[in-house]
Amino acid sequence: MKNDNDAYRMDSHKLLFHPREVARWLANGEVYPIYLEISPSGTCNHRCTLCALDYLGYKPRFLDTAILLERLTELVGLGVKSIMYGGEGEPLLHPDIATIVNHTKRVGLDVAITTNGTRLTAGLVEEIAASVSWIRVSLNGGTAATYAALHRTDPADFDLVLNNIATAAALLRRTGVSSCILGVQMVLLPKNTAEAATLAALVKEAGARYLVIKPYSQHPKSLNRHYAQVDYTDWPAIREELASLAAEDFSIVIRENALRRTCEQERGYGRCLALPFWSYIDAAGDVWGGSSYLGNHDFRYGNIAENRFQDIWQGAQRRQLMQRAATELDPADCRLNCRMDAVNHYLWELTHPGAHVNFI
Repeated sequence: MKNDNDAYRMDSHKLLFHPREVARWLANGEVYPIYLEISPSGTCNHRCTLCALDYLGYKPRFLDTAILLERLTELVGLGVKSIMYGGEGEPLLHPDIATIVNHTKRVGLDVAITTNGTRLTAGLVEEIAASVSWIRVSLNGGTAATYAALHRTDPADFDLVLNNIATAAALLRRTGVSSCILGVQMVLLPKNTAEAATLAALVKEAGARYLVIKPYSQHPKSLNRHYAQVDYTDWPAIREELASLAAEDFSIVIRENALRRTCEQERGYGRCLALPFWSYIDAAGDVWGGSSYLGNHDFRYGNIAENRFQDIWQGAQRRQLMQRAATELDPADCRLNCRMDAVNHYLWELTHPGAHVNFI
């Protein structure tokens, strides 16, 4: 279901805009990913209580810049369309992040960044603004105290991040870089629900273009289990208060579909079909299939320092995993509401149509 407030389809999926790739996959099962998530940095300056990948240990490692730039150039020729820099650490901690981002765009890939915002300085924004499609800041509280408790950081970071958002927004307006959409994301938790409207007002004033609110999703391997039993069935009725803060230049996106699926606790598809359209590269250069299985070498395709991406994607390890995913892998063992969840719903319905579909 499309959310009318969701211009960027954050509560849905965008695979329907890539019919050629879907047709190729339907014909022979082979397609290069449309979208890759890449983690430039394994380390992070926060220790969030809701971090899905805390089990990876925040290792002080960074992707090799020269190798990454070479692989990014290769990816364009394979048909990859977009890169999101985020991952197990804070991406903006990579010392060459501006070079990486600008090269990504220069070779023809769309670029996005998910960040905690502490390193979103005016100098960096000015350097990368023309290259980036969107920057999304993770900000999970409406007060410094709640923010610090959830992010496990100094309360001063709350004002630092808000000031960075305001500075970035002002710079984007001043330079006329309207193509870079600056937004904020909050994971809805019992501790911060009452502050959702407060946060919306603050980021609206700072100049963000939207606030998206999404449910927590427990990663099967996460060390933290603080919110494993969070229930959104009867979460407080803050929708009206949030809606009142929306404006022509500021959207409130509540991920209602994701909230509903979290309450239902059902996948709605029997196999993960989305693996060919997406992949993940961690800060060590390892290429993975399935975000719920990072660190499990049965799901490791290869490493970009050792092989070209094309060789990794066409390699025996990935082929074996794809066969296993088609016949054995149970999505019930994966993370509920993973990034490819909506894509999986679409692909499952496409390959398992109901009656009367020819009566269009």
